[in-house]
Amino acid sequence: MTQQTSHPSALPPTHAGNGGETHQTAGGDIPVLTTQQGVPVADDQNTLRAGANGPALMEDFHFREKIFHFDHERIPERVVHARGYGAHGYFELTDSLSDVSHADIFQRVGERTPAFVRFSTVAGNKGSADTVRDVRGFAVKLYTKQGNWDIVGNNIPVFFIQDAIKFPDFVHAAKQAPDRDFPQAQTAHDNFWDFVSLSPEATHMVCWAMSDRAIPRSFRFMEGFGVHTFRLIDAQGQSTYVKFHWKPKLGLQSIVWNEALKINGADPDFHRRDLWQAITSGQFPEWELGVQLFDDAFADSFPFDILDPTKLIPEELVPIRRVGRLVLNRMVDNFFAETEQVAFCTQNIVPGVDFTNDPLLQGRNFSYLDTQTKRLGGPNFTHIPINAPKCPFHNFQQDGHMAMHNPKGRANYEPNSWPQPAGGPRESTTGYQSFAQDVSGPKQRQRSESFADHYSQARLFWISQTAVEQTHIRDAFIFELSKVETPAIRARMVSHLRHVDEGLATGVAKGLGLSPLPEPAKAARPVVAGLEPSPALSILKNGPDSFAGRKLGIVVTDGVDHRLLTALRDAVAAVGATSELIAPTVGGLKDSVGNPLVAQQRINGGPSVLYDAVALLPTVEGANALRHEATMRDFITDAYAHAKFIAHNDAAEIILAAAGLHPKMRDEGVIALHGTLDADRFVQTCGALRLWAREGRVHAI
Repeated sequence: MTQQTSHPSALPPTHAGNGGETHQTAGGDIPVLTTQQGVPVADDQNTLRAGANGPALMEDFHFREKIFHFDHERIPERVVHARGYGAHGYFELTDSLSDVSHADIFQRVGERTPAFVRFSTVAGNKGSADTVRDVRGFAVKLYTKQGNWDIVGNNIPVFFIQDAIKFPDFVHAAKQAPDRDFPQAQTAHDNFWDFVSLSPEATHMVCWAMSDRAIPRSFRFMEGFGVHTFRLIDAQGQSTYVKFHWKPKLGLQSIVWNEALKINGADPDFHRRDLWQAITSGQFPEWELGVQLFDDAFADSFPFDILDPTKLIPEELVPIRRVGRLVLNRMVDNFFAETEQVAFCTQNIVPGVDFTNDPLLQGRNFSYLDTQTKRLGGPNFTHIPINAPKCPFHNFQQDGHMAMHNPKGRANYEPNSWPQPAGGPRESTTGYQSFAQDVSGPKQRQRSESFADHYSQARLFWISQTAVEQTHIRDAFIFELSKVETPAIRARMVSHLRHVDEGLATGVAKGLGLSPLPEPAKAARPVVAGLEPSPALSILKNGPDSFAGRKLGIVVTDGVDHRLLTALRDAVAAVGATSELIAPTVGGLKDSVGNPLVAQQRINGGPSVLYDAVALLPTVEGANALRHEATMRDFITDAYAHAKFIAHNDAAEIILAAAGLHPKMRDEGVIALHGTLDADRFVQTCGALRLWAREGRVHAI
């Protein structure tokens, strides 16, 4: 029997078939289901058969089309950066760069350029988890008036290798071993460390990878870097070197390793969910575009080669000039059509921007076009809307797999003598021109001697970290190398670390039970003495100044104090943060004055690792029930072990004691809420994000 209703959440008109299957029919505002050819479909529940119990018929074109398309839903995933998440937004120029570049995007302050950004992990497959220890891709597509410009970067400013010819070896070593196909989305295994320990050039990058930079709290709280040195070209054809930086408005923040492991189990989509919730709630993530500009004189005087992708230029030597802002304000309409099919290519640049001879960049320029052609089925991947320019484009390229448009008219070549419009497009004096660099030298396979210093900048990174961050780096090396089964590989890696810092090498060796300490690896160049620390390289020195953009988890039970809960949620909202309720049940709750409450998580599904700080507001009755819940005790002990701020009411003393957090164990990060005025004080305290002084006492990170 057909059921009709006008309620907006009701089902379409529905009836049951002979086998009890559900059929929903079109009508009114409900569109008609069709095949890809537009043919209306009468039955989408049953295959065409010879009798109700007979064999399926080949002539069932709807079934064949539907199953054929399903069989081909998956395109080859990216070899690297397979797990990604993207969003739309815009770039707004705030400081003209017309003094150093004639790129149209850098001319007019206040002008907005459409953008699409894809964040990703590198090593894991598409179905891997978000918070693995890994480099994060930070790829930006800018749809400028002069064509698409792709800044294909990472959240780390350097890379593992110096020449692109080693990229297949590096990736093969980092990914699953070919015989056993594990481990997935991690580098804690023999192959990776074997390659790295035999490639001294990777020492700098691997220090970054073992730091908290490799386990960011959110896409929103991490930096992006163009990695390579590029050129900006002015209207007179003069060149200025440039390095690109994306600086998060909300400051830097990472998680800790024990926390990362538990987040992967609790919510493997943690980063995706965070970006989705932020954008859909109107908390649009924002970054500033910064540029480091320098000339040949600086390049010649700099102790390292500016073309070496394993090196960076400290911001203290070449300050960041902030010229624009990147805002993400819209999620994709369809993940596959946009995020999965978006094609970034380093060679996609615009007039006013040019390449340098960085050997890794040169190889990427060759590789990316080829890999996108393979993934997306042919040379016409630029016809896919997410990849198509938003400015006018004309050329004589034609045909090929899945061509969406071809040249109109007679001419498909130039030069030609046909009049317009039949003659088609022609060259322009304002078109792209490469920088006229003098190039000479013998044709040979040889790496520049200026690339031979593999340890000095690794040491620079190390001495720029706080003591807390150095502890995390040391412990990460110990964790990863402890998974290496071959003792010689462990020892070889420690021999490189002796050039970075003797204390680091000694600490790692001790953690591995490695004795005696291996001799230092042979260095192609001695470590540069007297390098000054670069505070810009530390996360903790560049963190937020408030709790804005973060999330508070509030544990409540039925009858929770209305005034205290309201004060706490209001204080969180006032600083631009969000809160979620965690309760024994997600529904059926009321506060102390009878207002209904809806919890976002149950106690056993919303662990404290999902939040930046937590508050415990149970009633006495509720606390007595929760004291027996193992997940409640884990909630508290994890929050404490991860150095998070914890607020609690008087009734929560019951569950704090059950978790072993007795008054004598507490510190200034465990804050009692005796009244509504304490709520604001707690949220302001949470702006520090962690009480790092606690870390040395708990030994759980």
